[in-house]
Amino acid sequence: MNKIKTGIEGLDEILYGGIPEKNVVLLSGGPGTGKSIFSQQFLWYGLQNGESGIYVALEEHPIQVRQNMKQFGWDIKPFEEQGLFAMVDAFTAGVGKSKEFEKYIVMDLTDLRDFIDVLRQAIKDIDAKRVVIDSVTTLYLNKPAFARNIILQLKRVLAGLGCTSLLVSQISVDERGFGGPGVEHGVDGIIRLDLDEIQGELKRTLIIWKMRGTKHSLKRHSFEITENGILITNGREVVG
Repeated sequence: MNKIKTGIEGLDEILYGGIPEKNVVLLSGGPGTGKSIFSQQFLWYGLQNGESGIYVALEEHPIQVRQNMKQFGWDIKPFEEQGLFAMVDAFTAGVGKSKEFEKYIVMDLTDLRDFIDVLRQAIKDIDAKRVVIDSVTTLYLNKPAFARNIILQLKRVLAGLGCTSLLVSQISVDERGFGGPGVEHGVDGIIRLDLDEIQGELKRTLIIWKMRGTKHSLKRHSFEITENGILITNGREVVG
């Protein structure tokens, strides 16, 4: 099985080479854990290696996403102009000047079919290999009973079109789950990011709960957010 390198230093090592191609992975974590940075770094690494990518903005204005990425030196504008990167605006619903600047806009977020149609078109237009949906929790926030069903519908589209994908999932600080009832059963992999107070200091850690198609570390690994993105600081602690 082909594996897709994440570009996050230390992570590919504990995944024994990367994420299996076409896997749909839930990237779950509470506030401040680095979920968006993680997913954007994943896309940026792909762009640097000729793999086109899509970022679906559900929680932030697309302009803000571009600015946030640029702070790490990840300027996606040239790749958009080359047709290697696309932003799907699922945040503004076309309000304001978005219609002038954004090519792919989800007008009605309550209509999953519309959301999937826009996403599918963007994937086909640029032949996307990597997709990030940030955050997928928004799609079932008011209808948690449909969480697993929505995940499975997205998975059929994303895997069917050959994409390796990260679905960002928001959880509360003390939540033990992954951001929706049954979602853990609908995805191929789960990476959970945590932020805990240890001896009066906040520490970020990562653990891979599951990943179909590859063995992986079962240990918890600490990581830092640097000016260049995420760095796993004890990535060599792996299961032999």
